[in-house]
Amino acid sequence: MSHSYDGGCDHIHTRAEHDPIDNHTCHCSVCKRVTGQDTTHVVFFKHGDVAVDHPEKLNRQPFNDQNPNGPLELCTCADCGTPIMLDDKQSRIRAVVPNLMGFGSSIPDASYHAFYDPATGEPKPNDGRPVHEGLRPDFVWPEPS
Repeated sequence: MSHSYDGGCDHIHTRAEHDPIDNHTCHCSVCKRVTGQDTTHVVFFKHGDVAVDHPEKLNRQPFNDQNPNGPLELCTCADCGTPIMLDDKQSRIRAVVPNLMGFGSSIPDASYHAFYDPATGEPKPNDGRPVHEGLRPDFVWPEPS
């Protein structure tokens, strides 16, 4: 069953009418660096499933400053600086961080842990959800939209 998911800020609104294709707690160093959070709740939607009402108001910058030619761009509001979404330059996904991108509690809790690296010395999560060194093994990148 599909639900409506709304996010954004006062100047730019995002909306998805279809359920996410992935929903995880990320442990990667890029998310830590960008968000300042120890772990980050990240949700992937198919690229075409997220509508943006004012794309002309998006400022775009590389998501990973250490890989500026990577596929993801962090989109922020040109008016207020609020992070709006991650946009895939290959048009496969759009990703949101619910607590930072206006989605609040409309998105269910993450179903697993991604990009956990025991070499960091952090304890392995033990909340009963699966823990993976990357995305879940059955995840398949969608075709570009």
